[in-house]
Amino acid sequence: MKIEQIYTGCLAQGAYYIESNGEVAIIDPLRETKSYIEQATKDNAKIKYIFETHFHADFVSGHVDLAEKTGATIIYGPTAQPDFNAHIATDGEVFALGNITITALHTPGHTMESTTYLLKDENGKDVAIFTGDTLFIGDVGRPDLAQKLDSNLTQEMLAGYLFDSLRTKIMPLADDITVYPAHGAGSACGKNMSKETFDSLGHQKEVNYALNPALTKEEFITELTSGLMPPPFYFPENVMINKMGAESLDDVKKRAKKALTPDEFVQVADETGALILDVRDPQTFAAGFIPNSINIGIKGQFAPWVGTLITDIKQPILIVAEDGGEDEAITRLARVGYDNTIGFLKGGFQTWLDTEKDFDEIVSVSPEEFAELIDETELKVLDVRKPGEFSTSHVEGAITAPLDFINESMKLIDPEETYLVHCAGGYRSMIFTSILRARGFENLIDVAGGFGKIKEVEGIKIVEGISPCSLDSNSCSKS
Repeated sequence: MKIEQIYTGCLAQGAYYIESNGEVAIIDPLRETKSYIEQATKDNAKIKYIFETHFHADFVSGHVDLAEKTGATIIYGPTAQPDFNAHIATDGEVFALGNITITALHTPGHTMESTTYLLKDENGKDVAIFTGDTLFIGDVGRPDLAQKLDSNLTQEMLAGYLFDSLRTKIMPLADDITVYPAHGAGSACGKNMSKETFDSLGHQKEVNYALNPALTKEEFITELTSGLMPPPFYFPENVMINKMGAESLDDVKKRAKKALTPDEFVQVADETGALILDVRDPQTFAAGFIPNSINIGIKGQFAPWVGTLITDIKQPILIVAEDGGEDEAITRLARVGYDNTIGFLKGGFQTWLDTEKDFDEIVSVSPEEFAELIDETELKVLDVRKPGEFSTSHVEGAITAPLDFINESMKLIDPEETYLVHCAGGYRSMIFTSILRARGFENLIDVAGGFGKIKEVEGIKIVEGISPCSLDSNSCSKS
């Protein structure tokens, strides 16, 4: 028996490859199917089942494409109603895989169809559970996503179902089995997930608040429904794509991989109104970029930020990447359902410079220069981190303007004033600054390295543990 966790860091997502005696099961596959097929071929095995723990909101699954290419059966838990051919398991149904078995345990709460899969070895011993978004390491799935698609549900109802699922289906299992969740830290599907990607159930019973036997149902519901950030805009769209079955990634790439000269790039942008998405490193972008393009760096939490900030999933997109980096950008966009990439700048930004076309720049200063500016000028400081990060620690006098709520932040920024913009490390601040630059805000200065480097500079006053203030709050003014 082989169990392999295939973890994709940019999505904080775990898919699973399970093989026994020449038969393979894939759990929660990504849209790229090639690696699963190649691994099965290497193992001289056949993919028999594709198990889905639920209709995913944060990525597009490759279940339909993988089934078409391999003949495998797609399995969903009770109450699931996909628009394609699939086997809907009953609670407790057992599936044979080589010498082992996988049992479907219906665990509603995150969504109503959510199902945990219990793996037993050739001796019938419980070995592992694949919990999807029902149970994470250190947390559980948020209960507010499914209700956005079903007006008969409330997040309190879903939290109550999840409480019952944990106590009747998961907590009675043996402590020595391994918990394999669908996500880890960085995913928007939970609040406080651990950076660890698997753990023993026994240890989770000790440290995971949701498995505390002393917690009442009412206390659990209150804890689970408090402090939830709004989910990214693309979540409901991804649920519907997964319910209907996504187009093959191969076909998406064929359309998207259209190399455009600078003149062709401009023509296509003008004709289609496409968003120009520059995926290069933030500081590389700052040094020169196509006017009105926005920067979301491929090396950061790319897909979640695309899904948070590009609210139209069907928006035509033109890519500017380092030469040869366009394939990765197209793939990552498609992972979260952004399938309308219509081309990329051939040869990267250097070809734009070679044709002597106009380009724009963003002023970026070091943390040391930042310290000098706030000491010698009346420039305002915009902190674009999340409210919780700001409340923990921030520069004295800084204004909280979270990137997550950029449309609200933008309305309160005076375009005639100059602001110093920072995040935690320099990734989000460049996204923020580039979007506002494209909307006509000329007076934003980025701080390279972000708060992580700022607080190392001697003389900068840092405030600890103060509740965040808003852009229009007088208490945020610089003294």
